Formats: sequence, C-alpha cells, structure tokens
Amino acid sequence: MSLNSLAAIPPYVFYELDARRQRHRAAGKSLIDVGIGSPDGPIPDVVIEAMQRVAADRALSGYPQFRAHPAYMAAVSGYLDTRFGVTIDPATELHALAGSKEGIAELILSHTNPGDVVLVPEVYYPVYARATLLAGAVPVFVPFLPDGRLDLEAVAPADLAKARVLIVNYPGNPTTSTITLDEFARLVSFAEQQALLLISDLAYSELSFDGYRVPSVLQVPGASRVAVEMHTCSKSFNMAGVRIAFVAGKRAAIAQLDAYRSNIGYGVSTIAQLAGAAAFTHHEAIVPPIVAEYRARRDAMVQAFQAGGWDVHAPAATMYLWLPVPAGCDDWGWVDALMEGPGVVVTPGIAFGEAGRGRFRVSLVQPADVLTTAAAAITSIAAALSAS
Repeated sequence: MSLNSLAAIPPYVFYELDARRQRHRAAGKSLIDVGIGSPDGPIPDVVIEAMQRVAADRALSGYPQFRAHPAYMAAVSGYLDTRFGVTIDPATELHALAGSKEGIAELILSHTNPGDVVLVPEVYYPVYARATLLAGAVPVFVPFLPDGRLDLEAVAPADLAKARVLIVNYPGNPTTSTITLDEFARLVSFAEQQALLLISDLAYSELSFDGYRVPSVLQVPGASRVAVEMHTCSKSFNMAGVRIAFVAGKRAAIAQLDAYRSNIGYGVSTIAQLAGAAAFTHHEAIVPPIVAEYRARRDAMVQAFQAGGWDVHAPAATMYLWLPVPAGCDDWGWVDALMEGPGVVVTPGIAFGEAGRGRFRVSLVQPADVLTTAAAAITSIAAALSAS
C-alpha cells in the first residue's frame, strides 16, 4: 500500500453518517438508530461463561498462536461438519480472524498486485472495494441479474484477463439476496475456468427465515480448489464486539494469508477464539432464539411499512430491509429528512457503491415496537414529501 493509494480512497460514508448523527444528538435530538448493522441482542450466556473462565487462566496470558487455537479449530471443524456437512483439515484449511472484515482485506492485499483486477458485486460491503484500492488493484463492479445472481458474462474480457479475485456475498448486505447451492456451483466453475480466488463472504449464515437454509460454497464438490469462505460470530451470535471469525477453504490461499498476517500481527486474541469456540460448539442451541427474534422484528416492520402503503416484501435472510428512496429525494436528502423530522437514522444506499444510489438500508437492531414506530415515521415523511 502507498500513501497515494490511501489518498485516492474517497471518504468513508459511514463516517459522514456518524457525524450527522452526532450533530443531532449534541443538539438534544432523540434518534431511533436503524442505520448501522450492529446487533443489540446479548452475547449468549455460554459464551460469556467461556470468556470469564479463560480470562482467569494464567496459561493464556502469552501471545496467541498464529493460525488458530486448537480448541477453536476443533469447534469450527465440528460446526462446518454439523451445519453444512463440510469436512476440512483445520491445520491447513482454516485460519482464525479478528472479524471477517479484516480477513477479507488481508486476503485481497495478499493475493493482488498493483494493476490486478478484483471482481466485486455492484452493490457491495465497502471493504471489498476499499481494500482493493489500498492494494493498488482495480475494483471492477459486476452487475446483478434480476434474480440477484451476478451477471458474470457482463465482465469485459480485458478486465477478466487481469482478474485475480472474485468476491460474492450471499445472503447479501445490503441487498438481502439469497443463493442456492446450484448457483454456488456456477460461481465455483467460473472461478476455476478463470483461475480466480473465489471469496464467499458468509456473514449471515444463520440469519434465515421461512424454511430457507443458507448453503456454503464449500458444499460444492471441489470448491476448496478455488474458494475460501468467511464466517463470523458477529451477527449470528450477537458477538460483533468480540471480533472473532474464521476463513476456511483453499489451503494455498490460507497459507498465503498466514504468511501475510504473520508479518503484520501476532494471531487473534485467545480469549476471543475460545469465546468463538463456545459459540460454534453450541450453535444449535444459541441460534434459534436469535433467529426467532429477528423474524419477529422483520415481520413487524414489514407489516408496518405495508400498512403505510409501501410495497415491501419480507426478505428470506439477513437482518436488513433494502428499500427505495421516495421519488424526488436523493440519498442524503432522504437521510437528512428522516433525522431532522422524526429522528430516524437509516443508511444511504450510496454507502454500498454507485449502484446502491436511490435506495436505503434499515437494520433490524431495535425491538419490534420501536421498528414499527420507525416504519410509520418513514412512511409518513415519504407521504408528506410527495404531497409537497
């Protein structure tokens, strides 16, 4: 990374959103914040108990292991087997991460050179493009087909010739798009044909509803030849502040990531890893009540939007709603109208790339009654703006 590449990156939209939020709060404004996707639920008791035990263990006061603690390896391997029927060699196909965001950035930085291309969905989690720019590489944005699949045929041959990495995010943030195992197989085949590293960002693996079961790319036969997958405790286990995740899959990519990380850091907190081990070990007990809470919140807010005359459909996965900005408003104008009026904070679609312009994201990070209030306020402001 050079200073020039850092200077070339535009300001982070979430910083601007936070600055506007803080200005209103400093002026005494009460806000309903459904902007940032930060879980508001409690860390599971079994995880807290694990952290308390290991924090008192003097044997763990030294540096952590570079790749992963053996207990974390065992818990993750068991989770992948139980949840997806996927078998990995934890010694060579797994790496602990202090959150999947940093892992995605480090994979990009360790697998690209200046001038290389990284294929990124046109509506994307910001680190995909920002880490690419920090590496001196070029993000090329892949459009979506109407059904939410990536239109890989739209990638120009010249860009494809320089491509080294393809990133996919299903269930999608912020789009809420879902994926089938057949579609994952198509992506694996494409990555193999084009000699790409396929990175599957599976941050919402457990947050699915109405019978939809999120698949893993590693369920595709032979996927570990070309793919790695990011899993995190942040959303599914209410552990965003603990900063623990993992990447599994292609062993050469894991080795390259390990070589990169060992030069800039010293592993992931052992306390965080053993907290994650508790979460993955007990996922079958932890996940259902968390999913039930998000389902209830989703249903309440969708019904409130529908009552206000909005054509909103309940997504099959994630903790978001992805909605159109009312006609006549731009992204920031709409965000400001909501903050200045009823005091509702939402995320502008432009935060997720130019293709996100004209939409906004709502996070289901408030109790159902608060979300219902927020939806009623949003539809009321939209109606007032359309009438003016």
